[in-house]
Amino acid sequence: MLGTALTALAALGSLASAAPQWGDHHLEHDGHSHGQEQIPLGYVKFPTQFSEPIFYKNGQGHEKGAFIPGDGEPQAEAIFSGIGTFAHLPYAECFKKDSESFDIAFLGLPFDTGTSYRPGARFGPAGIRQGSRRLTLYGGYNVALDVNPFRSWAKLVDCGDVAVTPYDSAFAIKQMERGHLSLLSKPVHTQPHSKNRNGELVPAVGLGKGGVVPPRIISMGGDHTVVLPILRSINAVYGPISVIHFDSHLDTWNPSVFGGSPSETASINHGTYFWHAAQEGLIANGTSIHAGIRTTLSGPSDYQTDAECGFQLSEAREIDTIGTEGIIKRIRDTVGTNPVYLSIDIDVLDPSAAPATGTPETGGWSTRELRTIIRGLEGLKLVGADVVEVATPYDSQAELTVQAAADVLSEVLGIFVKAGPLVAK
Repeated sequence: MLGTALTALAALGSLASAAPQWGDHHLEHDGHSHGQEQIPLGYVKFPTQFSEPIFYKNGQGHEKGAFIPGDGEPQAEAIFSGIGTFAHLPYAECFKKDSESFDIAFLGLPFDTGTSYRPGARFGPAGIRQGSRRLTLYGGYNVALDVNPFRSWAKLVDCGDVAVTPYDSAFAIKQMERGHLSLLSKPVHTQPHSKNRNGELVPAVGLGKGGVVPPRIISMGGDHTVVLPILRSINAVYGPISVIHFDSHLDTWNPSVFGGSPSETASINHGTYFWHAAQEGLIANGTSIHAGIRTTLSGPSDYQTDAECGFQLSEAREIDTIGTEGIIKRIRDTVGTNPVYLSIDIDVLDPSAAPATGTPETGGWSTRELRTIIRGLEGLKLVGADVVEVATPYDSQAELTVQAAADVLSEVLGIFVKAGPLVAK
């Protein structure tokens, strides 16, 4: 396939004297050859937009995938073409009964009827995909993590969005739980193996219930309410789990305090979902942590409620005294060797770096600080992740927020791939 592209490069030099070609196909329409005035349909000025996808490697041979440049290969693919998946990943119809398997999937949850201030996060999944367009522009190799997740053992796909109703929050939460669980319950594409006492290769024991090796789902919100149905889904596969929560807000408020709980539906929102998760036994008590917190509170009792929900706390201002290394250590010491879910509210960043969010709070971290801290989570048993509260209508013309969200997810994807399949170790 690379030879086909090089042939195309040579052909471009003779456009003035011969009918243009792309690969082995002459450009003809309606039986007429249009010669010099026609440019090949697949042509770009720096043509690495191949007429077919190359084959990428995975754990079970070779499969077709989108073209991602590798080490030393031509770069700068035409990043404006194709459907808008995350980082130009192949789109998979994951909700079909006999859909293809995968190892890591991106999933959109376009829901924002649980927000308390500025709506708009229902457009977050589309915005994050837009912000991710250039992640593979130069090949996708992550220098800091020393990994290219797009050329690895893992089969990566974008599953699109869960069909979420904007009219009924309670029903939408059920839709998101069912949609997430349907993907999490699929068999992985790359089944890991280990040797038994006789030296024979047998399927490895996974972290899921019954020794299952589940795939990983990276969710794109949506307001933070979406984490409640995600945790319900994860509980069905793993049981109670530890949580690393990057946010400017606690999100463990008692519904009687946050919103007044005028109805059961209203009691579940983006400030109370962790309280509900704790009441339902979805969170492993005492081994979860917030980081980046800097919100105002109703009073000290909010911290007491938070502790009762099983969380420890690291405030945003601590980065000035203990630095990123101190925050990383505190997180790692808290979650230990437990299976962990990672939830990232984009408002953990300062509004100067991520203005497009529902409840912005000044005094937040920079994108560099957050990405450094996320890379510091390498080696933890991370089973899934999300980025939420990206409310694209408030973004700048430079698309600061959606680019920040996409880049944060690229770090998450890198540590997922480096960790390998979710096996018990």
